[in-house]
Amino acid sequence: MTILVENVMTTDVAAVNQKASFHTVAELLISRGVSGVPVVDDDDHVLGVVSEADLLAKEEFKQRYYGDAYRPPLRARIRHSAGSEGSGYRKSLGETAGDLMTGPAHVTTPETPVVSAARLMDRHGVKRLPVTDSAGRLVGIVSRRDLIKVFLRADQDIEQHVRETIRAEARGVDVAVADGVVTLTGTVPEHSQAIIAVRLAENLDGVVAVHDELEWKRDDIADVPIWGGA
Repeated sequence: MTILVENVMTTDVAAVNQKASFHTVAELLISRGVSGVPVVDDDDHVLGVVSEADLLAKEEFKQRYYGDAYRPPLRARIRHSAGSEGSGYRKSLGETAGDLMTGPAHVTTPETPVVSAARLMDRHGVKRLPVTDSAGRLVGIVSRRDLIKVFLRADQDIEQHVRETIRAEARGVDVAVADGVVTLTGTVPEHSQAIIAVRLAENLDGVVAVHDELEWKRDDIADVPIWGGA
């Protein structure tokens, strides 16, 4: 069993329409205790995500350009608005969620494995992913905290999953699980079977680590080039 996004996502999603005002967005972030929300159109299609950082751009640039009665030269203002800080500057002028959001949004689907969703978050440096159906409509949201839930699987469930997964490769191996840490003990016919059993267990959702205490009757590794033998 692979844990999917639909198993951990939140379906009660705090979202805003692209036409929502700056004040409405700020109020929603505070009232729901979240740091960002999806922005949708009138048909609930996800357009982007607006976060606390997007809202704070307004204060940041206000202070930078107007604080202490300072007003930078026109050339400097043009450089900021057109250069690397252009996005932040434009957001500082925004009045609606559509103006403030970062888009297009990085999204996932309910059928996506949580491992893939975690990799997508890491690749793009985001803390949450809107979850959309096949038509691109918002159906949920998954956060880093939600993905951590896979490590809260009951030890008994993990043990059963490991036994079922490695059975074909390592019959008779004893499996013990404590706080998500799997320990494999016993004897298998060949060294390669022990290696495969450990790799299979390591790749299962909810497994924190695998302690390899397996023994084998024949070391077939040196006989097979793929394992690094001669």
